[in-house]
Amino acid sequence: MTDYANLAGRILIALLFLGGAAQKVSDPRIVQEMIGWLGLPGWLVWPVAAFNLVAGLALIAGPRVQLWALALAGYCLFTSWFHWQLRADPWQVTIVVKNWAVAGGLLILAAQGPGRLALGAGRG
Repeated sequence: MTDYANLAGRILIALLFLGGAAQKVSDPRIVQEMIGWLGLPGWLVWPVAAFNLVAGLALIAGPRVQLWALALAGYCLFTSWFHWQLRADPWQVTIVVKNWAVAGGLLILAAQGPGRLALGAGRG
């Protein structure tokens, strides 16, 4: 049961990043405008979309789920700073809190590992 709950949790968390990759690829303008307001180049949307895609798939299948979970937790905490800069919009503050919560779940996953239902399970 624990391994199946772990897999279900990994899939649900991964959906957030896979959806983010799909959104960035299908309509990059939204993210490009947001990061442009912060003085960053719009082309950054493409490496971020690729990271979201690869990391999301890695959470589901592995290997190295624990390392991907740590990287994604750092990503969530890092991107919270960008949303905080736009805090005049209450929705952005909600995104900050959501990112912290997701980072917390990812840190738990990094600590506990992927269970037995992942490629390379038990090897970090």
